[in-house]
Amino acid sequence: MQQEDNQFEKNKILLSIGLILVIVGTFYFGYISGKSRTVEASNRILESQAKSADQVSASDLDLFWRVWGLIDEKFAENKTASTTGKDRVYGAIKGMVDSMGDPYTVFFTPEETTAFETEIDGNFEGVGMEMGMKDGILTVVTPLKNSPAEKAGLKAGDKVLKIGDQITQGMNVDQSVKLIRGKRGTSVSLTVARDGEASPLEFTIVRDVINLPTLDTINDAKNGIFTIKLYNFSAQSASLFRNALREFVNSKSNKLILDLRGNPGGFLESAVDMASWFLPPGKIVVTEEYSKSGENVVERSKGYNIFNPNLQMVILIDGGSASASEILAGALNEYGIAKTVGTATFGKGSVQEYMKIDDKTALKVTVARWLTPLGKSISEGGLKPDFEVKITPEDIKSGKDPQMEKAINILLNR
Repeated sequence: MQQEDNQFEKNKILLSIGLILVIVGTFYFGYISGKSRTVEASNRILESQAKSADQVSASDLDLFWRVWGLIDEKFAENKTASTTGKDRVYGAIKGMVDSMGDPYTVFFTPEETTAFETEIDGNFEGVGMEMGMKDGILTVVTPLKNSPAEKAGLKAGDKVLKIGDQITQGMNVDQSVKLIRGKRGTSVSLTVARDGEASPLEFTIVRDVINLPTLDTINDAKNGIFTIKLYNFSAQSASLFRNALREFVNSKSNKLILDLRGNPGGFLESAVDMASWFLPPGKIVVTEEYSKSGENVVERSKGYNIFNPNLQMVILIDGGSASASEILAGALNEYGIAKTVGTATFGKGSVQEYMKIDDKTALKVTVARWLTPLGKSISEGGLKPDFEVKITPEDIKSGKDPQMEKAINILLNR
């Protein structure tokens, strides 16, 4: 028994050192919305970590180790529930992260880190839809264009109740993505609740390689209206948007529709760059509000500002418009550049920092909230359109688009 106690104490010391190294290692590397953060930012986080550590009493840590020891002593392991000490450390870290109550703050094990980094590189297989949390419920932000999810009939706003046989209550976004993603040719079943439907809907979707579209342009010479449909804010979307604006200028039209419906967002820099084509230099595009450091980061227009006051612009938004879409629409609307038509946006207004803890694990943590130029928090209910226009199931069946019709009507009657 004495030998076991000694071994436990050795394990406790080693694991304590390991946990300290994990905490320190989280600040080795980080980026927010696609850009690297400075050493000063990491130092601010380290200072915050030190303050938090002071709030944890010795008895709290002793409780942790007492439970650890009781598991070693009492737990009857079997082949299906065998764990290593590292598994328990990962589980403890996940529990700490989950206690923050934020669905976008997530700890990644080595397997999950590899999957996440593969996804953000743009090379992944799955059903092709953006997921988010709304009112604590796992929700489809939007199915991507021509994806298996869109072809199967999933819609923005669908609430995912089950993935296969697993109930999603208490599941975070990254956990759901892990279950939904899979090899091309395999299938996954989803049970969703949809507004207007009396009972849940069942979908079986065959996974495929997901190719992310960026934008389309339509020049309606008859009405003199040019439309840019933007599907996401990828690394190359800013340059493609610039080319689309060149097409618009060459069309000799002064009427522009920017369709951001179903656009789940992406790189912050792309949204700032796009807004800069319409705004003078120095105008606030978005503010990143950091509650911990107390030092907000303000993203300002680069001041390309190529359009004269004759520009007439409408932005289409809906519940699938999120993140960078809300930043761009909010800025152009609040400065009076564009009217908005559609329904309220998703309300994904938080900033996540992705940090490699070591060469295998990572942490994605919410560090800030996005505010529009007038100081509105995007997370609090999203953006409300100037003209609310809903699309009914009957509209979909008949191929009508009342939101686009309203946008065209506004531009033709100004």
